[in-house]
Amino acid sequence: MIQTSQIREHMDVEGSDGKHVGRVDKVLGDEIELTKLDTQSGLKHHMIPLSWVDSIEDDTVRLNLTREAAKASWREKH
Repeated sequence: MIQTSQIREHMDVEGSDGKHVGRVDKVLGDEIELTKLDTQSGLKHHMIPLSWVDSIEDDTVRLNLTREAAKASWREKH
């Protein structure tokens, strides 16, 4: 079980394919807010559910789905 305290600001977020998805801004409830200052994010904040987190290794949050699947399903923060 992933503890939200393990997820820290500026950690890289990678898909299950090893491709860069974004960078952690903060954890809000049961979601991770990704920084908007990242070219992969289109310079917008995106939210991904903690249920997508597979593991945390070497200051990297690894997801249980690919970068493309994550980008297709993430929620833009308004």
